[in-house]
Amino acid sequence: MNFPKISVEDQLKRLDHPPDKVRFVLDTDTYNEIDDQFALIYALMSPEKLDFEAVYAAPFSNDRSLGPSDGMEKSYEEILRLLKFMDVKPNGFAYRGSTAYLKDRDKPEESEAVLNLIERAMKQDDRLLYVAAIGAITNVASAIMLKPEIIKRIVVIWLGGEPLYWSTTSVFNLMQDIKASRLIFDCGVPLIHLPCSCVTSHLLTTEPEMAKYVKGQGKIGDYLYEIFANYHADHYAHSKEIWDIAAIAWLLNPNWVPTEIVYSPILTDQMTWSFDNNRHFIRNSIFVHRDPIFRDLFDKLKSRNI
Repeated sequence: MNFPKISVEDQLKRLDHPPDKVRFVLDTDTYNEIDDQFALIYALMSPEKLDFEAVYAAPFSNDRSLGPSDGMEKSYEEILRLLKFMDVKPNGFAYRGSTAYLKDRDKPEESEAVLNLIERAMKQDDRLLYVAAIGAITNVASAIMLKPEIIKRIVVIWLGGEPLYWSTTSVFNLMQDIKASRLIFDCGVPLIHLPCSCVTSHLLTTEPEMAKYVKGQGKIGDYLYEIFANYHADHYAHSKEIWDIAAIAWLLNPNWVPTEIVYSPILTDQMTWSFDNNRHFIRNSIFVHRDPIFRDLFDKLKSRNI
């Protein structure tokens, strides 16, 4: 499959942090665990930076689903539940995504989410569309396969894989759909890559912190606390990553999520990174500053409930 080429100058320009308010969509496996819920709510509470246009349900397969189709449907239902808490109407905003992972690099998984992403990306607008993906990258890869021209109209922020110096990159979001993951690094789409270990893994919080700053902050605060408290049986000396809020945090303040420009890595069959300095550039996160991100999230929950 041939993809549009973007000049080095344009690559670097599109990888810069956007100084102004951006068009934004979120692609999320919302029911996979409990961090996607926080990310969706954080995005909804950040209109100062995000023109939040749509949310897409992504497939997932683990002990919380019967397979990718069931995972997508449960994610869609969770999206509807969260939107109801936030008094946001789902019509024209929430969309079902792919029901299967990519079987072939030439056969996209069509869905209403994929078609809506293409429509929004190709809309007549001077602004790029920022696509925050916090699950398997199937929907986004399928949209690029169906309409390669959107590469020139979007910037993808994806939480998937490990740091580029790691010995393996076999983590959940990336390994679910290897073909889609490989396509995202190969196709040349402007990409902000958020690794897991030693980066988004710093976004830890605890049940006592949730009880003090999230519980009691309206119905949505109580719900977020409830799913956090119920996710683990024993909270003594226990903390939990809320990984996915990093995708929102980078857009809100790049100082919270330090990054560097690197050549796009090659995802091997052995689930490792390989490198070629002839490839296009991406922006890769090297750390997150945990405290200001959670402070911003807690402040927004509090101010919403005043």
